[in-house]
Amino acid sequence: QVQLVESGGGSVQAGGSLRLSCVASVASFGGYCMAWFRQAPGKEREGVAYIKNSGSATYLDSVKGRFTISKTSSRSLYLQMNSLKPEDTGLYRCAVQRNSDSCQAFGAWGQGTQVTVSS
Repeated sequence: QVQLVESGGGSVQAGGSLRLSCVASVASFGGYCMAWFRQAPGKEREGVAYIKNSGSATYLDSVKGRFTISKTSSRSLYLQMNSLKPEDTGLYRCAVQRNSDSCQAFGAWGQGTQVTVSS
């Protein structure tokens, strides 16, 4: 069992930046995957960015070139969001798959941090 806590959300104007953080209570070893998801009211949840233990990262097409996912350990995850757009608005949650780097089955989720981008 791992607890995840996000922080860094807030309200910004279009074109602004935010840096989200996620801290895990327990470290992961070997192959693992950490990710950021978001969900807007009335919309489906979508995976925003993923990063494996190796450092390999993938992104949702709509955020490529604007968002950067990074980690300093298996307990510290970040999402740098630049050039924010109103469509980036949503509840952002971090998730961890602890025993595989497939990025397909996340066993732990944070409660989320709200990001609101106004035009």
